[in-house]
Amino acid sequence: MCVRNLFSAVSRGTEALVFRGEVPESEYARMRAPFQEGDFPGPLKYGYIGVGVVEDGRGVLAESLRGRTVFCLHPHQTHYVVPASAVVALPPGVPPGRAVLAANMETAINACWDGEPAVGDRIAVVGAGVVGTLVAWLCARIPGTAVELIDIDPARAALAAALGLHHRLPAQASADCDLVFHASGHPAGLASALALCAQDARIVELSWYGRQPVALPLGGPFHARRLTLRSSQVGHLPPARTPRWDHRRRMELALALLVDPALDALISGDTAFAELPALLRRLSESPAGALCERIHYPNSAAAAAPNAGDAPCTA
Repeated sequence: MCVRNLFSAVSRGTEALVFRGEVPESEYARMRAPFQEGDFPGPLKYGYIGVGVVEDGRGVLAESLRGRTVFCLHPHQTHYVVPASAVVALPPGVPPGRAVLAANMETAINACWDGEPAVGDRIAVVGAGVVGTLVAWLCARIPGTAVELIDIDPARAALAAALGLHHRLPAQASADCDLVFHASGHPAGLASALALCAQDARIVELSWYGRQPVALPLGGPFHARRLTLRSSQVGHLPPARTPRWDHRRRMELALALLVDPALDALISGDTAFAELPALLRRLSESPAGALCERIHYPNSAAAAAPNAGDAPCTA
């Protein structure tokens, strides 16, 4: 089945590590993207966020998707050929330009499953990037929760307000939390997360550091408070979910949750595909302020009439 890309997006943290060649050799197999070309450390074609229109295909499923806008875990590319089972059609009410948030939403869903936020919990999310903000947005919808989105950047207050969240600088954050998510990508942020925990609280670590060593303050109250530090990674569903859920059902949920227009606040840039190398270089060197950096392709503005003037797909 052939798909013409309308939009993709840069997964800022992971793709910056890949761009800089900082993927540890031990993780080469686990870090492969579904349709990656080439091998680590490079050169390679990497990425896993694509939203496009199905132009051609064989088989009943492919024919049923012809002309539909779909999401696919595919690297940045103008056209691509994948099995029909590799795409998920966008639900009604989710525009293609917002659907690039689906992979981040999927990660946030998995993090909530791992953290198990409950009614009435005091919850802190350290790191107001795309994933951290989506985790806070999901948790805030649980009745009775008190959620704070914590980031060292005061400008993140506007983002939090746009999504109905409460932003706090680290010095302003409330302590004695039942649950803390860490998504800043910096070891100092994880240390801050530990300091916010109440007795027997959980810390869910979403950041991945590549080859960077991480030192943690595990003295002090860490043991006396019986804190639990666990990782969350989107590649695997929590064991309790696997009898009923699979990756496709989780992606369908992620796309359905993107119906809220307020989530457009997470898109901080729009770059032409031809300028992608320069964007990756900038994000790997100076990512400050960036959220979801969206990539647009030729004719992306004509998504409502996807077959007008398109170049044909080729296998």
